[in-house]
Amino acid sequence: MKLKNLLFLFILCTSSLLKAAVVDTVQTFSTSMNKQIKAVVITPDTYSKGKEFPVVYLLHGFSDNYKAYVDKMHGIENWADRYNIIIVCADGGFSSWYFDSPVDSKMKYETYISNELISWIDKNYKTIKNSKGRAICGLSMGGHGALYLALRRQDVFGAAGSMSGGVDIRPFPDNWDLSLRLGKYSEHPENWEKNTVINLLNLYKPNGLSLLIDCGTEDFFYQVNKNLDEELRRRNIPHDFISRPGSHDWNYWNNAIKFQLLFFYNFFSKSAL
Repeated sequence: MKLKNLLFLFILCTSSLLKAAVVDTVQTFSTSMNKQIKAVVITPDTYSKGKEFPVVYLLHGFSDNYKAYVDKMHGIENWADRYNIIIVCADGGFSSWYFDSPVDSKMKYETYISNELISWIDKNYKTIKNSKGRAICGLSMGGHGALYLALRRQDVFGAAGSMSGGVDIRPFPDNWDLSLRLGKYSEHPENWEKNTVINLLNLYKPNGLSLLIDCGTEDFFYQVNKNLDEELRRRNIPHDFISRPGSHDWNYWNNAIKFQLLFFYNFFSKSAL
């Protein structure tokens, strides 16, 4: 191969590397919980040239942490480049369920995600600082968290998505530390009733949130997701519902994220018109 061709290939490869998304781990402070909390922030290759970018917040599942998407979701940073977005992988603790717990004053993850983390991201990054430029998505516990936070804070988020989400927690009173966050269902049923996603649909504002719910047919959360889809239909709340073969695992979520991020990209594009 001629020297000129080799030089061209070297320049091409070097340019591609220089344009890759940047993955940073940042440390934020939660005033409500009086502690430092880490997050991953992925900025697209165009970040240095752009003015303001839409942001997708990703919430992890039970027993995981802020590193889950980077460690287990192949090439997540490439989606920031493809859709020209900032991706923030938040930390929700081992089993917060993204509540402000009514029984544990040290667990204030609704306040942290919806107020403190977003304020920190908006202050330190070039973001679109309104609901038209923010989406939130999660898997499993994080799927519950994304819809829960979005329905309660439609002034903050314009779109929300759930992958295999625990969108109705009431059928699972003995699982995943839920009783530590809400009290035992037998003793505090009101906490469970008012903090389960399917009971928050009355909060939906007309022409409000863009919603995407996705769950595999072999998932133990499949029935509660079907129930949510039916209740959204009954209330004439616009949403997209995806159901296909799959279980509660990273094989499913590595595929599901593609639909979520395309959905958010379309939302951001329409909002910009």
